[in-house]
Amino acid sequence: MTDTSRHIELTETYAAHNYHPLPVVLASGDGAWVTDVDGRRYLDCLAGYSALNFGHAHPRLVEVARQQLGTLTLTSRAFYNDQLGPFSQALADLTGKEMILPMNSGAEAVETAIKLSRKWGYQVKGVPESCATIVAMEGNFHGRTTTIVSFSTDPDATMGYAPYTPGFRLVPYGDIEAMRAAIDDTTVAVLLEPVQGEAGVIIPREGFLQDVRTLCRDQNVLMVADEIQSGLARTGRTFACDHEDVVPDVYILGKALGGGLYPVSAVAANRDVLGVITPGTHGSTFGGNPLAAAIGREVVAMLQTGDFQERAAKLGEQLYDGLAGLVGHGIDAVRARGLWAGIDIATDKMTGREFTEALLEQGILAKEAHGQTVRLAPPIVASESDIDLLVTSFREVITA
Repeated sequence: MTDTSRHIELTETYAAHNYHPLPVVLASGDGAWVTDVDGRRYLDCLAGYSALNFGHAHPRLVEVARQQLGTLTLTSRAFYNDQLGPFSQALADLTGKEMILPMNSGAEAVETAIKLSRKWGYQVKGVPESCATIVAMEGNFHGRTTTIVSFSTDPDATMGYAPYTPGFRLVPYGDIEAMRAAIDDTTVAVLLEPVQGEAGVIIPREGFLQDVRTLCRDQNVLMVADEIQSGLARTGRTFACDHEDVVPDVYILGKALGGGLYPVSAVAANRDVLGVITPGTHGSTFGGNPLAAAIGREVVAMLQTGDFQERAAKLGEQLYDGLAGLVGHGIDAVRARGLWAGIDIATDKMTGREFTEALLEQGILAKEAHGQTVRLAPPIVASESDIDLLVTSFREVITA
């Protein structure tokens, strides 16, 4: 039995089957590349769904984490620590907001934004208690908690988990008139992804985010942007909302905020919104711990240079140009924003899963979405030659 087979058997025997991984067992990573237990190298073109925007084991982040690991990792928020304040200030500056509320996972941050929106609605907007509604988008992906899946349109995420949490209204992504019709006096927030990642890197029509911003302002409703996958340089800008010069009322951040080393998430908003959270009304044992804050602060420092945003834009253009020529030759469509792409495989060619299995044989790690779409999100530290290899591998698989 090979090392790969042994590890897969152990995992399938003792770990719950909530994922369906490709048959590769990774053991180490460096930059945009990973190595499996049998010594074969792969170009990582998923990057932990954007958690690894800065690649595997980025030396700046590893050094900060190493120093903090040997100093202080957890105190509980019952006390102050010397890392949370500087991190909060740095992230507030990056987002242009006055306050942040740190959490751990992306789903926790989304849950926090939901609670924040409802409490703001009751205390500031004056919505009657227990009547708050939030407008969300069809095709959304915000996490897998019971509340979040209650407004999912993915049957895999919802089946078997009822009863569902009320208080959400769904509208088609990109349809501003449907959104307008869904908003009434009980509406406290519009929650959306500036680019829908899990749905297959779905990019809204130009001007949609501006329209949402205007509508929310006119209706006294919070615009809440889930930038967990799309933010922190992935799309070639600090935030995907920046492509339309839109500033939401609330940013939801995660994944890359922890540098691929540690779960770090946060909600950022101004004081008139986040100020409704008071002691004892929300919290997390690990949220804002010194280790998370130290890593997050270094991530922010790296983003403040603008180098990663510029690189994602440049590499993304290279990736799109390389793949666009395959449309009509086994590929139906290519959508890209920065270094993030969704590629629809022709149904008469193969499924998305089969395509990722073929890419695996080429030494490329990618992930399918909803049957026919392959998602690509290489680490931003990838090289131009890495992107050339990715495009070449696509061509070889599609023409095989």
